[in-house]
Amino acid sequence: MTSTPWLAAMISPGQDFDGAPRLRKEFRLEEGHGGVVKATLRATAFGIYEACINGTQVGDDVLSPGWSAYEWRLRYRSYDVTTLVTPTSVLGVELGNGWYRGRLAWHGMANLYGSELGFFGQLDIEFADGHVQSIASDASWQAGPSATTSNDLYDGQTIDARRLHKGWAEPGYVPGADWTGVRELAFDADRLAEPVGPPVVRAGVVRPVEIFTSPSGRTLVDFGQNLVGWLRFTVQGEAGQAITVRHAEVLEAGELGVRPLRSAKATDTFILSGGLDSFEPTKTFHGFRYAEIAGWPGTLTADDVEAVVVHSDLERTGTFECSNELVNQLHRNIVWGLRGNFLDLPTDCPQRDERLGWTGDIAVFAPTAAYLYDVKGFLQDWLLDLAAEQKATNGLVPITVPDALKYCPQPPEFPAPESSALWSEASVWVPWALWEAYGDISVLRNQYESMASHTRRVEGLLSPTGLWDSGFQFGDWLDPDAAPDQPWAAKADTGVVATACMYRTARLTARTAGLLGKHDDEAHFEALAARVRNAFAEHYEAASGTIRSDCTTVYALAIAFDVLETPELRGFAGNRLAELVRDNNYRVSTGFAGTPFITHALTDTGHVDEAYRLLLEQGCPSWLYPVTMGATTVWERWDSMLPDGTINPGEMTSFNHYALGAVADWMHKAIGGIRPAEPGYARVLIQPQPGEGISWARTSLKTPHGEVRVEWTLDGGAFRLEATVPAGVAADVVLPDGERHTVEGGEYHFACAPAPVLDYQASR
Repeated sequence: MTSTPWLAAMISPGQDFDGAPRLRKEFRLEEGHGGVVKATLRATAFGIYEACINGTQVGDDVLSPGWSAYEWRLRYRSYDVTTLVTPTSVLGVELGNGWYRGRLAWHGMANLYGSELGFFGQLDIEFADGHVQSIASDASWQAGPSATTSNDLYDGQTIDARRLHKGWAEPGYVPGADWTGVRELAFDADRLAEPVGPPVVRAGVVRPVEIFTSPSGRTLVDFGQNLVGWLRFTVQGEAGQAITVRHAEVLEAGELGVRPLRSAKATDTFILSGGLDSFEPTKTFHGFRYAEIAGWPGTLTADDVEAVVVHSDLERTGTFECSNELVNQLHRNIVWGLRGNFLDLPTDCPQRDERLGWTGDIAVFAPTAAYLYDVKGFLQDWLLDLAAEQKATNGLVPITVPDALKYCPQPPEFPAPESSALWSEASVWVPWALWEAYGDISVLRNQYESMASHTRRVEGLLSPTGLWDSGFQFGDWLDPDAAPDQPWAAKADTGVVATACMYRTARLTARTAGLLGKHDDEAHFEALAARVRNAFAEHYEAASGTIRSDCTTVYALAIAFDVLETPELRGFAGNRLAELVRDNNYRVSTGFAGTPFITHALTDTGHVDEAYRLLLEQGCPSWLYPVTMGATTVWERWDSMLPDGTINPGEMTSFNHYALGAVADWMHKAIGGIRPAEPGYARVLIQPQPGEGISWARTSLKTPHGEVRVEWTLDGGAFRLEATVPAGVAADVVLPDGERHTVEGGEYHFACAPAPVLDYQASR
């Protein structure tokens, strides 16, 4: 908050306008106080807003204020507009439905948070003598129509250039009879929150790589990359002529593959004025690689249109590259998947009638995200929403945050909401991933109540046996062996998955309590973890070491979460996991729960070759199968597109889902060789684990202490390593032959003869 108190009211147009209403306030600077020293606009909305002063946009952000848990947190943004204010000025605002009033989820429902759009803003102008003039949203504003006649995040935007009314946000404009006054809406300013994360911005532009005609005669534009955003172009044609743009991620039989969009129309319409018109639909967004354009006057060329890439304004921090180009493309796909789904919050997908902040996806992907980009503020902001939703439901972490689903009908195949393993675990796993990546204890301190509340809630759900084996669970969701219409029908026993997750959660909560000096809690959660571990051993482990349901996911989780009590059991689990991987011809056999951890589990038990072969397999299902099919982002299903080029018949066939891209965490740590030996990389572990199929790799990471760089090659009979360590940072370097070195800031070169890679846990 600034020193100037809020004087604003939430205002809404005095009458209903179709599409995106405009608001304006003309004012003069007060005289006798010297020149303007600083002018700051603070703004938010019910819906989304675009603000300007004298016709100039106040910032580079789009789709603000984004989507938060509106019932408890309505974020506002602040803008330095000192250079925009003139003696007579106009503050103009255009509103859109956004997440507040637009459609959300797959039920066809809108207005989940309210049926009236509103604007809340205050422009504080500080003069040389210290006087502050405030222009606040109040009953004196005016409201009118815009050129946007409809807008929805799922369905698209319609812009009628004949209704532009240029100059409406500039001094001297005289509103017509279609303008009206405004009314104030009930609003509690205590809900206002300054954002912790960055705004959504136009992050780049992609040009068409091909324009062609489909078998049915439609004009299709291929941008060569599955992306998230919209089209932008300037065009001239007859007044009233309509240009229609439909979007899709893939083609099927040479036409747009729109079935995966479900009910989302993903269609923008532009109506020409007869003059030179520029169109950019900033009140929607689409996930697409292909656009079908109808009604274009004349011949459409690659110079006529461009795709604007939109996502949260994140700094790239980590890189990865290796000798295998298919793996490089997989990594690029993972990066693009993050970019498309990190649009104000971490969503599952950006294209169909869903686009929700599923907690399970980010629970497993957070370490990958924190390597690739600086996501500290981005995810901290989302965690505040998670905690707000959780606090309102007695500790229950919803499966989506913000929790739009609480307003929607419950799917018949799922019982009433309850804590769900791995999904609800985001309340603990995401803060811990941020702690490991950035070493900022305040993240754990701010989220501790949320972490402990979830852990205690699940403690109350345990059976008398100490197992988490009751209630609905997503389990190993989207097991590739499950039927397309039964994504929950996994090989892995749901109780085994849930209990293993609970053990990890209890341990992490105990460690967090210890770090924060909450030693009574630490002892309680350590005892809880021990109870869960003992129950797992008693009820799920056979004397031979076999784990119930005897499939890859249960062994991967047991190893990765350190559930197994003895080295012998751990060794058996590693051998059995490797055997199952080999028996399945190195095809992926895990779903959402097992996939992020299986390669870690293999390498951590000495089965490096199996991990590499699993990564490098190209048959379906595998990580590289989509790459061989031309994918430019990560798919929701291993076979979202079948080998014959048809789309998987299942309901969930997104072609931009980042969850299965969590394998990049293993790529960065095991292939690339960079791990945090201490939180925030205050100390670094450099330990590449080379395997068959990759002859060199290079990685880099901007840590809070400086950039770490690692490059290794297999040169004939020698392994060569080059490493750069930031000044003031110690690094433990472990070579494949087991030789260890401890170095501090500088550039280093090492070499050794290739040897079997050691068990990472044993070498720490």
